[in-house]
Amino acid sequence: MDQVPLSALLMTLVVLLAASAFFSLSETAMMASNRFRLRHLAQSGHRGAQLALDLLGRTDKMLGVILLGNNLINSASATLVSVIAIELFGEEKWALGAGTLAVTFAILVFAEITPKIIGATHADRLAIVLGYILTPLLRLFYPAVWFINLFASLLLKLFRLSPTPDNETPQLSPEELRSLVLESSHLIPQKHRAILSGLFELNHITVEDVMTPRGAIEILDLDHPWEDVCKQLATSHHSRLPVCRQSLDQLIGVLPVRRLLGGALEQEFDEATLQSHLLAPYYIPAGTPVFSQLAFFQENRQRIGFVVDEYGEIQGLLTLEDIIEEFVGEFTTSLPGLGHSLSWDAQGTAIIEGSRTLREINRMLALDLPLDGPKTLNGLILEHLQDIPEAGLSVKLGGVAVEILQTQDRSVVTARIFRPGSQ
Repeated sequence: MDQVPLSALLMTLVVLLAASAFFSLSETAMMASNRFRLRHLAQSGHRGAQLALDLLGRTDKMLGVILLGNNLINSASATLVSVIAIELFGEEKWALGAGTLAVTFAILVFAEITPKIIGATHADRLAIVLGYILTPLLRLFYPAVWFINLFASLLLKLFRLSPTPDNETPQLSPEELRSLVLESSHLIPQKHRAILSGLFELNHITVEDVMTPRGAIEILDLDHPWEDVCKQLATSHHSRLPVCRQSLDQLIGVLPVRRLLGGALEQEFDEATLQSHLLAPYYIPAGTPVFSQLAFFQENRQRIGFVVDEYGEIQGLLTLEDIIEEFVGEFTTSLPGLGHSLSWDAQGTAIIEGSRTLREINRMLALDLPLDGPKTLNGLILEHLQDIPEAGLSVKLGGVAVEILQTQDRSVVTARIFRPGSQ
């Protein structure tokens, strides 16, 4: 070793540590890279992304060449440090021990921890560059990598561990996709993010969550005097009206009001003319997921349906607009000028109709009222009290104070909700 200058040995050690750092950085950056972003770049014609995806499609081969190079270089570094220690201090045991500690420290700091942090922090940018370097290295050392992976495969089979097929695209569950959307606040506008989040929720809610309850449905009762029926038609703000006799239990059909006003009123208008324009009612079983019902509306060319329970009793009315508003937000109202927004006033209170759905109240006021039972505020109050409440009574529901302001016909008309912590 007298023929090799000490400075050359030290320079060689620095080069080996740099090479070890490269392989450590490569391992972390390639495994931490976003495959969906790489696939997007590859589809746009980016050569580096294509090479990186090809390497990630052969994970065992890629890791084989990285770890082969890393371990060979680390072993060479340890041997070289021993040679340098002997060159400086002779064959003293303490010198060999100190050399081992020194190379361990150098490898940990300069060849492992620091490059891995850099690789994890800038994984996506580094992966498309590393593809150009690792691909020829894999071709050069492929025989050795194949031989090593042969034993690794046998070991995996021995323990009955089946690796994911190389060409299989990583799958994300709907919950994971929803979390990805919610965490992409710096990439997706808030309105778009709200719509996408609403779409994911459609599979977890049923038609009862978004329907108009039976008590809030406007009906056209043909048992009323004909003058009252005509007056209701002339003043109704709905495009379709359920037509029945006395109540929804005797539903006859659905009247498309606009179509009727467009032609029928130009002729002699009587009950027979009205009934000739009725459409057959469309029924929806209670418990149907909202997303499935959206598909059913499309397949059956319907826009309105009546939600019925297991006994065939009508529970509420569901329209296509109700479903769309669940993820788009309200874009129409039943009555012109009727305010549908909810917000806290300066005193931390909000006056709410008893017919408001709990999901709507939770969403607009950032509350957490229970949703596993009744669907409306009125229903929640009645279930909690097990009695018909009187005005002025106050209750606490899910940690939220509620004061009943007005009741009518065995139901709560309006109530005042107090923001938690404001009382």
